Order: sequence, then C-alpha cells, then structure tokens
Amino acid sequence: MLPNKHLSTTPSSDSHEKELVVTEQLGNVMTIGINRPEVRNCVNPATATQLVSAFHKFEQTEDALVAVLHGKGGCFSAGFDLKALSGKQLVPDSYTEPKDGDNAGMGPTRRVFSKPVIAAIDGYAVAGGLELALMCDLRVVEENAVMGVFCRRWGVPLIDGGTVRLPALIGLSRALDLVLTGRPVSAKEALDMGLANRVVATGTALGQAIQLANSIAKFPQACMLADRASCYNTAYDAQSRVDAFQHEWTQGLKVIQSEAVPGATRFAKGAGRHGSFSNINSKL
Repeated sequence: MLPNKHLSTTPSSDSHEKELVVTEQLGNVMTIGINRPEVRNCVNPATATQLVSAFHKFEQTEDALVAVLHGKGGCFSAGFDLKALSGKQLVPDSYTEPKDGDNAGMGPTRRVFSKPVIAAIDGYAVAGGLELALMCDLRVVEENAVMGVFCRRWGVPLIDGGTVRLPALIGLSRALDLVLTGRPVSAKEALDMGLANRVVATGTALGQAIQLANSIAKFPQACMLADRASCYNTAYDAQSRVDAFQHEWTQGLKVIQSEAVPGATRFAKGAGRHGSFSNINSKL
C-alpha cells in the first residue's frame, strides 16, 4: 500500500513452497516473522492464515512467555496485499463476523492474546500493517520507520481493529488526524503521541524488542498478567469506574498468596533494594 512504483503486491509465485510466517523460540521469547520481503511483507490470505497459526502456537507453548512480531527484510508490513484484494481473494461475503477473533483480513488482529506481544517495527507499518502493530502490547520503532493509515488513498477501510485500538492508545483527536488524512507518521512523532513505546537506532528494532521481551519474561508472570488483563479491561470492556476497580481487585487477589507474599518476603530478606532489578525472577 505504499507510493512506490517498484513495489509489487502480487503474491509471490513460491508462496506455496516457502513459509510465509517464520517462528523461532529463543528461551522464553518466541519471534514471529512475516516472510514476504519481496512485497514489503504485505499480507495475503495465505499469510494471514499462517499468522493465525503462529500466534496459536505461541498461545499454546507454555514456556513462550512473550512474543515479538516483526517483518523479514527491513519492513514490518505494508498492509494487506491489494493485488489479492483486487483479485477478489477477500470479499465481504468471505469476511467473518468479529465474534470469530482469528479470522480477519490481516490474520489474528481481532484478538487480545493471553500473553504480551511486542512489535519490532522497521521500514513501514502502514494500513493493515499498522493494525498488526496496534494489536501488540508494545511497539519498538526504528528511528527511520514510517507509520500511517496509507489505505486511505485507495478506499480500503480499517476493519482489522484500527479504528478500535488507535483511539484507545492515542486518544480520539490524534486518531482522527491519522485516520482522516492518511498521512505518514515519523518515529519521533509516534513516540510523542504514544503510538511508539521505544524509538531505537536503525537496524536494531528486533534485537531491542527481544531484549525488552526477555526483561518482561523475568518478572513473576501471574501478577504481571493479572495487571495486564486489568488494563485491557479498563480500556475496552469495563462498564464503569466501579466495574474497573472490581475487576482489578478480583484479578489481584488471585496472585497475593502465590506471588505477592513470596515476593515481599524476598524483598524483606534484601533482594531488589534501591530499585535494583538484579536477582529478580519469576521463580518464587
């Protein structure tokens, strides 16, 4: 979906012979890489299906505590493959209702995963690629990366969660600026508006995201996941402030005995003093 005459969004001729999505587990971190670099990782239906499978694998792998989503070959994702759309590989009659969280045009974009996911963004994260980035908990963005609703120019709507997640992340006014204009957003501006969580040097997003993932994986997991679930509930599901407080309380109670008391005991014995993160791990 990029203004580049050299960009072809035709599905690759070897799409049935190679992995369109590649996973690798590095300790407690699973990387999920979109593998269509010849078309700047545009997602066609086959790629979307493999993304769903990759994230299902992540969810089912007990010792994979954090995932890192990235694009192979220097580009996160330029969105849905417009050649596939023009060829009617995705038509309204084949698009499933939102109740089916897995089946969206870009793959698993309607889901909230049970464990954290970090986007490692280089090159372009635009149109549906932006929606993939918004699906993630955190976004590590290279300094020369570009984000935006580039599908605005072609009359392609945001139907993979973009109009739901973008206002929740950066506020309605800023979201409307991006949605209505389709303009490019630099890494610096993305950081300023809260769209990016980290801006890193060119060529380092994947490594920095893996490092961040490893730091998250070291924490007591039940407590971290309870707090994470409460944040999502407050942002999307809570019917009132009292409802949000109740959910936070209910989730928190579950981990008081299992993690909070042992953690407080370890602190009392000298661990983690003066804000140190050394000797902090999830095995309480």
